[in-house]
Amino acid sequence: MGFDPERDYPVGLARPDLVTTPGGIPLAELSLDAEGLDAAELRATPATLRLQAEVARAAARTQLADNLLRAAELAAVPDETILEIYSALRPRRSTAAELEEWAAKLEAWEAPATAAFVREAAQVYAERGFLAAV
Repeated sequence: MGFDPERDYPVGLARPDLVTTPGGIPLAELSLDAEGLDAAELRATPATLRLQAEVARAAARTQLADNLLRAAELAAVPDETILEIYSALRPRRSTAAELEEWAAKLEAWEAPATAAFVREAAQVYAERGFLAAV
């Protein structure tokens, strides 16, 4: 049975068969008081985030859909790296070359939408004078 983003919302209730933890525990079997369950198992998986993006796009919420797709790309990136990228994107924190380095790294991590976002930010920062001095 295919996924219908209009009919199958909310995904966790309408299609729990499509939702698992990062370790593969099906949503129907997930118990918050399970022995050995750690916080990493409570994260959304890239697959679930992509389904949510489909739902958002079907509801004409394109910005939310784009954000969810970027989140799916970044799900496997370590938290420390996410914080480094976040810091690099703050105004006047990075040069255009440094932001391009992050974009290239993101592409290597198979995060092309996020890489494009960083490149777009670099372009806007250059236009508005928000890049770090060289």
